[in-house]
Formats: sequence, C-alpha cells, structure tokens
Amino acid sequence: MDLNGKVALVTGSAQGLGRAFVEILLKNGAKVSLLDVNVPKGEELKAVFDQTYGPEQTIFIPCDVTSEVQLKDAFHKTKEKFGKLDIVCNNAGIANEQDWEKTITVNLNGVIRGTYLAMEIMKQQKEGGVIVNTASVAGLEPLTLMPVYTATKHGIIGFTRAMATASTICKSGVRLNALCPAFVQTNLLDSVIDDDQLAGVVKTMTIDIMKRIGPLNVSEVAEAFLQLVTDESKNGAIMKIEKQGGANYVQFQFNTELKTAPK
Repeated sequence: MDLNGKVALVTGSAQGLGRAFVEILLKNGAKVSLLDVNVPKGEELKAVFDQTYGPEQTIFIPCDVTSEVQLKDAFHKTKEKFGKLDIVCNNAGIANEQDWEKTITVNLNGVIRGTYLAMEIMKQQKEGGVIVNTASVAGLEPLTLMPVYTATKHGIIGFTRAMATASTICKSGVRLNALCPAFVQTNLLDSVIDDDQLAGVVKTMTIDIMKRIGPLNVSEVAEAFLQLVTDESKNGAIMKIEKQGGANYVQFQFNTELKTAPK
C-alpha cells in the first residue's frame, strides 16, 4: 500500500506509540486524524505537526474511546474532513490493575468498538483498508505483574485474528493485523514501574525482566507498524517486536483461515 494521499485515524495519539505511529504515517504522505483524551497534549502535538507537514495534513479530535458517542463522532468527523478513511490504528491503552474495569473498557472494548466503526466505513467505501490493533507481548505470554492488562491484550489478539478471518470470508477488502511490542520506553511503562501500590517480589521480578530484555524505542515499533500497514499480503498477522530479536511474525498452531465456524 502506497501511503501517499491515504487517510489514517490513530487513537491514543498524543504521546508514546501513538505519536510515533502518526509521525511515520505523515512522513510517508498520509493524512492523519489524531484522537486522544488528553486535550492539551493533543493540541500541542497538532501544532508541532502543523509546522512540519502543514495544517491540512492532520486534525485533532478530543476523544475518550470508552464513549461510544465520542468515538463514533470522531470517525465521522475524520471522514467529513478528509473524505475517506483508509487506515485505522486502535492504539489507546492503559495499565491500571486497581481500576481493572476501566483497563478492560479502554484496552479491549475501545479496540473492538474502533474496529467495528472502521469496518463499517471501509466496507461502505468499497475500497478496502487496513486496521492495526495495538496488543503487546503480554497478549502472547502472561505478564504476572498485570493480569488484567494481560487479559485485554490476549483478547485483542484473538479478536483481531477472528475478524481477519471473517473479513476474508466476506471479501470485505479490509485487512486486520495486530502489533505485539515488548517493553517500550513510554510514559505507560514509567507509570507501571513507579506505581507504589505494586510492591513486593512480583514487581521486583518484572523490573528485572524489563532491564534484562531492554526497552524498545518507539521508532522501532513504528517501523514494524508501518510494515503491517503497507504489506498488502498481511491479514490476520500478529507481529512481535523485541529489542534483541527484532520484529517477527508469530506462528500459531492452526491457521485461522480454516477455522470458519466452531465445532
């Protein structure tokens, strides 16, 4: 997929991975709708990108992905502004084991809702498109420190693979892939390490693992994201990114394309 002239929407775009995804899309010629609940950060980022890429290349829309009304409105405003929607990255996420219900609502419900909205618009356009959902290595291997976060990321991977198979069967032209980075040097990672409520041997063990594996830079994950967006042969692909091992596609025990219905 050539990104020149394409239109993308990224949730959780004001900082961290979301910001890196937006920038790599802009660098490759796409127009991007920036969605984030953090209005000051979002407006600040919009101003920065305006100076580099021009004010017509982006739009910032305040949006809480836990609100169906706000998210639906943001998708519609994006299409009204740019005339179409080719790429969606459901990236917004939190790691809050105390308020675990909010973690599920943001991380999993937000991805599902964003995927359905994207599918609806892309199918109406009849030009196809691509959806990339941000999961985590915690969706492949359990992260003991954060069991609820782990559950949401497992859910994202399962949902993405099932939706990709359904999209193929229905011949919608929409590809769906998921990104599974290891520890990434972002504010989210810092908040987990600094959380005083998470004490004891489990926290110490997790921090030791982080140090041993080494945190990824957001730019490394953005390059992997770009590959999932542009490689039109990838549908239902789950990409794992680690500091030492680089980016690799995960091979599962069975082919989802053959699992069309439960037995």
